[in-house]
Amino acid sequence: MSNTRKRRRRSVAIILAAAVAMALAAYAFTATNTVPATSAGDGSAAISGYTISSVQYQLESGAPANLDSVTFTTSAAANTVKAKVQASSTTYTDCTGGPTAWTCDFSPNPTVVSADQLRVIAVQ
Repeated sequence: MSNTRKRRRRSVAIILAAAVAMALAAYAFTATNTVPATSAGDGSAAISGYTISSVQYQLESGAPANLDSVTFTTSAAANTVKAKVQASSTTYTDCTGGPTAWTCDFSPNPTVVSADQLRVIAVQ
């Protein structure tokens, strides 16, 4: 057998050994991954709004030209409720209470004159 053939066989053997070693290393790396069981799904349901009732505004005691807070009732239980009384405002006030009776305490207190819209966001 010639030296060239021996070198070729040795090169092929080295390449095969390297490929097998890389395959084993890749398998060993992926074999250690564990993924917990999870759930996934797709579906749809109607989104219905809340009816807001029993709205009452409270004036600031020291400055009755200002609104201190608003209380109201939602037609169904909610987990998070926010409200604002000025259409131009982008700031909503967090409301407390629940599940259907809510109080939103404004800070800073808007003036009665500037209050032009009661907007409520409620999430179940």
